[in-house]
Amino acid sequence: MNVAERLVEILEENGITHIFGIPGEQIMPMYKALSSSDIKHVLTRHEQAAAHAADAFTRTSDNVGVCMTTAGPGALNLVMAVSSAYKDSIPMLILTGDNELAKRNENMFQSMPLKDIFSNITYENYSPLNGSEAIFAMKAALYGLKNNPKGPIHINLSKDVLLSEDFIGIDLCYLCESDMSSLEAAQVLISKSQKPLFVLGAGAIAQADNIKMLAEMYGIPVTTTFNARGIISEDEDINLGLVGIRSTPRARKAIGESDCIIALGSIASERTFPEIDEDRFIHVNINKDVLKGKYQIQGDIEEVIMTLEFKKVDWLDELMEIDNTVYVEGTDDDLKPQAVIKRIFEAFPNDIFVSDAGSHTTFEMLLYNAKFPNHLLFPGASAPMGYGLPAGIGAATATDKRIIVLNGDGGFQMNLQELATLRNNNLNVIVFILNNSELGIIRQWQEDFYD
Repeated sequence: MNVAERLVEILEENGITHIFGIPGEQIMPMYKALSSSDIKHVLTRHEQAAAHAADAFTRTSDNVGVCMTTAGPGALNLVMAVSSAYKDSIPMLILTGDNELAKRNENMFQSMPLKDIFSNITYENYSPLNGSEAIFAMKAALYGLKNNPKGPIHINLSKDVLLSEDFIGIDLCYLCESDMSSLEAAQVLISKSQKPLFVLGAGAIAQADNIKMLAEMYGIPVTTTFNARGIISEDEDINLGLVGIRSTPRARKAIGESDCIIALGSIASERTFPEIDEDRFIHVNINKDVLKGKYQIQGDIEEVIMTLEFKKVDWLDELMEIDNTVYVEGTDDDLKPQAVIKRIFEAFPNDIFVSDAGSHTTFEMLLYNAKFPNHLLFPGASAPMGYGLPAGIGAATATDKRIIVLNGDGGFQMNLQELATLRNNNLNVIVFILNNSELGIIRQWQEDFYD
């Protein structure tokens, strides 16, 4: 058995079912090992699409999305999509091939410093020098992605390492970091609070049932960041809706008046919190690098919320008196994109939506009603054009639900070659293209600000 065959075994042992990618010379040993595996390889037509598909696969399933490609151009084509997943803290595994170890640092055909290139867009970045290190890297990466999910992890694999039969099995000892030193002070703030508020990020999705139980039991209202919309259905009164620059009226009032904001699994970006009042901000996240405010708790959300003690409060009725309707002008005019988008949402209320970047995205954020987590997939922190179609493929691979892709004509052209991937895999995806024959937002900026 060589290293590549053992790595594929480890992927199987960890429940990996799909890999998105394109083969090439340096990664060929992994493809040879895959040929006798139950793992399905989805051949995309561009490496960027492979990474977007793996991103959406993670968002839509309980499993880890994996993308794989070869050295040089193949690996570099992943970079934009991996950086987008990094900005949204999406845990996914990136496998790249490389030239032989002895030639890595030479200026030879397709050699690039891949570890350095990926170092700023991944949370862990391995470049093993032998078979044993490669085995360790794969085990550590998969453990981290499932138990300490901060974002993408990259493993760069030289061809000679993959072909080597010289390796030893390594027992993994991996402890998740935590720092609960602020827990007691946070409890004091919660105990005296009259207007506590949960702000939920994507990292809280796995604890949806527990958070809903606490919110309803104690009357604590909930708001969500974009990637957490639907963690509690927006049809339920306890959910005030989206918080941040496109917040609902109830969420806006709650943020302004709450005396104790409990942010769970959110990176607390400037789009969610333009300003943070540290004295009333409790921030819980498994990733210490994103923590903000006076009460920073690094750890598992379930452990934290089940340790803290809450009390019954009664300010939800006050918030419910506010009209939470977000009015969008033009939804009755069939020639306007917002009218089309509204009708699409009405026609497919229980399907999964995937949005590409473009002027249409603003209307989608305002008009759709999130009924479950990841009801609408969109890489909000980076917003790359070209996400929609490949992400639709990744989502459709992960779930039996129908996928509705919403694209502008500009974003669609970025990865339209993936129509072949869609067709070859016979996936349940409908693509809508809002064709205005221009890059609408850019046209608007040029006219409004640059004459």
